[in-house]
Amino acid sequence: MPRLVKSLPKYRKHRASGKAVVTLHGIDHYLGPYNSQASKQLYDRLIAEFCSGMRTPHREESLTVLEVIHRYWQFCKVYYVKDGKATSEQGAIRWVAKSLKQLYGSLPATEFGPLALKALRNVWIANGLSRSTINQNVGRIVRMFRWATAEELLPPAVHQALAALPGLRQGRTEAKEPKPVPPVAIHTVEATLPYLRPIVADMVRFQLLTGARPGEVCSLRPVDIDRSRDVWEYHVESHKTQHHGRRRVVYIGPEAQVLLQKYLAKAPEAYCFSPVEAVVTLRAERHAKRKTRMSCGNRPGKRSKPKDRAIRENPRHAGLQYTPDSYRRAIHRACDLAFAPPPEIVEATKKKWQSDNRWSPNQLRHTAATDIRKRFGLEAAQVTLGHAAADVTQVYAERDADKAREVARQRG
Repeated sequence: MPRLVKSLPKYRKHRASGKAVVTLHGIDHYLGPYNSQASKQLYDRLIAEFCSGMRTPHREESLTVLEVIHRYWQFCKVYYVKDGKATSEQGAIRWVAKSLKQLYGSLPATEFGPLALKALRNVWIANGLSRSTINQNVGRIVRMFRWATAEELLPPAVHQALAALPGLRQGRTEAKEPKPVPPVAIHTVEATLPYLRPIVADMVRFQLLTGARPGEVCSLRPVDIDRSRDVWEYHVESHKTQHHGRRRVVYIGPEAQVLLQKYLAKAPEAYCFSPVEAVVTLRAERHAKRKTRMSCGNRPGKRSKPKDRAIRENPRHAGLQYTPDSYRRAIHRACDLAFAPPPEIVEATKKKWQSDNRWSPNQLRHTAATDIRKRFGLEAAQVTLGHAAADVTQVYAERDADKAREVARQRG
């Protein structure tokens, strides 16, 4: 295995000219008379820029769109991280970068202008993306080229030209409008609950009572709950508006408190709603219904190497907490059982039937919001759901907190 070289590019003497020289990325930089103070200062500056990534192996006129994408993605993998995990923005940028690469990957980056961006936007319109999604994707590409400009990979004119492209306006484009997220009817939720695992059913009930976001339900831990008052307070450690410096508190009323009791007798930093526990319960139920003799076939612990069978390196096995995606998939599977298509439905229309009869966790939040607004008013709904419109001043926020506690007290 070759030895890894960690030394910096050397300050050398060019014998033919008598000048100092340093080679960065295969390019010789002449620094002035060898051993002079000015040449050493210039060497120090070039090395500092080299170590910080300011000097790259490509000149700006030779950089392609694909190379800009690659360098920007290295930045995104570090920047778009929250609590040690990649944020959803990383996935969105990856999708946009793939689409951009397919059409313009080999194009010199300096030649990618507003007309090229508009052509890419037209492809998205033809593919059926909504207007708001397209505008967000265009913004991601503009930010990519702004980053490249800040890193001195491209001249400022490239980013300025792309930023001049106006966004799509409602009623002035063929792009479809996004469908609003409707609330889910209570009777629909109740019809689905019997087909959910007990832990997921309790997650649904808790979210309906508190109006919490799906991610907040999945991240709930005993250590995050302040139980010093009659209305408990769930101080969300990581939430949607955290990067704006806002606090998020979910108020837990008496009915939700009773629901949570059985999930609090665990380690303070363990997740209340754990898919591992759901898998253990499911296996216990299946084992209780077992017909095969224990001496035959598989049995608990027979093929296990880890102490806990539910935790494996295999990504198909249960993790320590639900994610919004796994929470949603569990609900969708229950919907498919609760609202099974009639026998006359053909395979071609089965997916549409399932789509029409499925609901998602974010709809529970809308259901809670509708109920709170109807019973307690708009302002109470804003603060209970953690919307920014109610976060004005510290005094106003405290008055809102009292209102949110009253909502939790009465709704459960």
